[in-house]
Amino acid sequence: MTDTLAQTDLPTSSTALAVAHFRAKLALETDASDVYADLQNGADFVLIDTRSQLAWDQGHAAGAVHLPTARITEEVPARYPAGTRFVVYCWSPGCNGGDKAALALALLGYEAKLMNGGFEYWAREGYPVETAIGTVRRDVDELVGPRSTGLTTSVAGISCDC
Repeated sequence: MTDTLAQTDLPTSSTALAVAHFRAKLALETDASDVYADLQNGADFVLIDTRSQLAWDQGHAAGAVHLPTARITEEVPARYPAGTRFVVYCWSPGCNGGDKAALALALLGYEAKLMNGGFEYWAREGYPVETAIGTVRRDVDELVGPRSTGLTTSVAGISCDC
């Protein structure tokens, strides 16, 4: 019996498959560390938080724009010219809202990347979070970022250097 789910038009060697897979993945996904570094270096993209108003109000990545997925099709073409690049996120790795938003943007002809880990990892890695009371930073959760070696227990914004 032929396994039709395993049939592809991709290269047949395992290394060629790996190269194709990881190139595609890196072209379409990023992470909080890279997004933060890119924003600090003036990269030209719009960071979109796709969550609900309640979630946005609770806290969001500093510099993000609030645009729930359901509004993308109507609002993005009116607000952003062709060629605008986007990075999108939702709650966490357990949520596919960012994937849905990236798909909606791609269907409109825009370049979009998913920020792996979503808002959860943005906050857990110590990057700035905007709230109703101002911008705050959490200590880096040592399960998602390296500890500092100085007097403080953690330093927001340090990279895993990977």
